[in-house]
Amino acid sequence: MTPYSNAFDDVSPFFSTIVDIPHGELMSQFFHIHPENPQSRLIKQAAQIIDQGGIVALPTDSCYALVCHLDDKDAVTRLRRIRGVDEKHHLTLLCRDLSEIALYAKVDNRQFRLLKTATPGPFTFILEATKEVPRRLSHPSRKTIGLRVPENRIAHALLEDLGQALLGTTLILPDEVDALSDPEIIRARLEKQIDLVIDGGACSLVPTTVIDMTAAVPELLRQGRGDARLFGL
Repeated sequence: MTPYSNAFDDVSPFFSTIVDIPHGELMSQFFHIHPENPQSRLIKQAAQIIDQGGIVALPTDSCYALVCHLDDKDAVTRLRRIRGVDEKHHLTLLCRDLSEIALYAKVDNRQFRLLKTATPGPFTFILEATKEVPRRLSHPSRKTIGLRVPENRIAHALLEDLGQALLGTTLILPDEVDALSDPEIIRARLEKQIDLVIDGGACSLVPTTVIDMTAAVPELLRQGRGDARLFGL
């Protein structure tokens, strides 16, 4: 098992430019991005932070997520440390669409039809990883990976600008049960640990529904925001 505020001004004047700060001396930047019409300038700056090895708190269609570059080993290590999980915990690839899921996971016709009914949406799917997924990111014994296509315009705009999937995990801090959903609280608690908080308004407290698609019959691993009845579960 996979253990609006109404003010959307461009960006706080204190965080209007990107500054290269060593990770040991972090002070998070904080972007107000409109949830329906994301400002392209801020999306490009957020993508640049990720390309430079940064970790970002990103709103999704379920909870806020911590995300980083898929191929940045150091950033992945930092993400796991902040989240308090080891390599046995499924991290999730946030993808733009079904075709990108098929790049990172082995998807047959039956699985594709099922996925098509539920994407984009608040589901995480466990599938067999392809060779495009670095070995260190797939489950060490099962060689599987979690994937999702979030129905959130900020997340989608960031994925489009980057041109590839993001690696992410639900923003639940160690020894806590509930995800953080208020960007101001995220900022207060993590401003010295992550590189950017994107304020896209409050998110749900309910995480994604997790469906294991590796067997002949889908298995419900976690009931979350997505309706598992779409899969007959």
